[in-house]
Amino acid sequence: MTSLAVTGLARPHRWLRAHPIAADSLLAGAVFVAILLGSAFSRFTAGRPPGAGFLVLSLLACAALVLRRRAPRGVLGATAALTLLEVVALDDDPPRTQIALTVVIALYTVTSRTERAKAWRIAAVTVAVLTVAVMIYGVPPWYAQENVGLLAWTGMAGAAGDAVRSRRAYIAAIEERAVRAERTREAEASRRVAEERLRIARELHDVVAHHIALVNVQAGVASHIMDSRPDQAKEALAHVREASRSALAELRATVGLLRQYGDPEAPTEPAPGLGVLDQLVDGFARAGLRVDVRATSGLGDGAGGGTDPAGAAAVVGPLPGAVDLTAYRVLQEALTNVHKHAGPGAHAEVSLLRGADTLLLVVLDNGGEPYGEHCGEQPPQPAGGHGLIGMRERATALGGTCEAGPRADGGPGFQVRATLPLGRGATPTLTP
Repeated sequence: MTSLAVTGLARPHRWLRAHPIAADSLLAGAVFVAILLGSAFSRFTAGRPPGAGFLVLSLLACAALVLRRRAPRGVLGATAALTLLEVVALDDDPPRTQIALTVVIALYTVTSRTERAKAWRIAAVTVAVLTVAVMIYGVPPWYAQENVGLLAWTGMAGAAGDAVRSRRAYIAAIEERAVRAERTREAEASRRVAEERLRIARELHDVVAHHIALVNVQAGVASHIMDSRPDQAKEALAHVREASRSALAELRATVGLLRQYGDPEAPTEPAPGLGVLDQLVDGFARAGLRVDVRATSGLGDGAGGGTDPAGAAAVVGPLPGAVDLTAYRVLQEALTNVHKHAGPGAHAEVSLLRGADTLLLVVLDNGGEPYGEHCGEQPPQPAGGHGLIGMRERATALGGTCEAGPRADGGPGFQVRATLPLGRGATPTLTP
């Protein structure tokens, strides 16, 4: 079908849609002209000029159409009443039923703007009343072409109005679904961005906080003993340099994941896991934190226990990539917290227990010595970190749990307990 833009009617169409009263006034004038022409060329009334009564009733009925959008049912009632008045009361013989064209327009407007069941009831009553009146008082016989034509025109008006209403409802539903789908896509995109931002923040915290904590402690030790024990101060500064180098390397690897296609090639070093647990423990040992590691496998394949980091990783065995990384990060954060908050001389115990469906991690510390009794060190200032939150989020993302709090045995110190499922639907039921 040729579009309005091609035919040059786009601007008039937009103007009429923006001015409904003007559009309905033009329609009313066109209907009035059509009524007069129909009356003049009818085979029953040809050659006889319309009377004043017919002209007045037709003019009033057409004038009512100007308000058809504001009061559609009132306009339908007015046009139907004027039509009945022309057919029943005036002395035209036969009646000029062309005035019923106003009822056709009004009935179409009502059915196109009314709920289907109610619209069909209104259409049925209107068609029945007009048809019966015309068949009784109109052109004889009752089944004359004009009488049956009025029945057909009013019936088609109701059907056309219902079809237009259904199409409008269908288009509105499609537009609503499109808007809802667009909002859903935007919400999903926002959710994914938020999740990715949270994941990156958690990863950067786990990578940087551990090494920065070691740097902070070793720098404090070096500053404290610089004058009295320069050899130990140099050793502490060497640890600072090594920890900072490791932090930079891991930070570079993490940021490399954010590069886009075409950027310089990112580092290909695999993500850390329990396979490098010995390096993690060795770093804390050089910083003055003693860490004991114990691992047990409950797979029933003859695996025993391990008491050193490398042996512990071997006992636990290969893990899914996500579980391996999460276990490493949880242990890294837990030991970092022990080193930062447990006090000088702290001692940490790491227990790993692998079952058929879960991996249990437990980190205990003894609370260390009170600050002020060891090398004149000062207790760290309280700070609102995100380490515990990050551990819980990592465990929850895998369907596991992570709890941190006082030791279950009531002893001094702190406890971190994480249960990580090794497969979908695993239930954490292991106990150390």
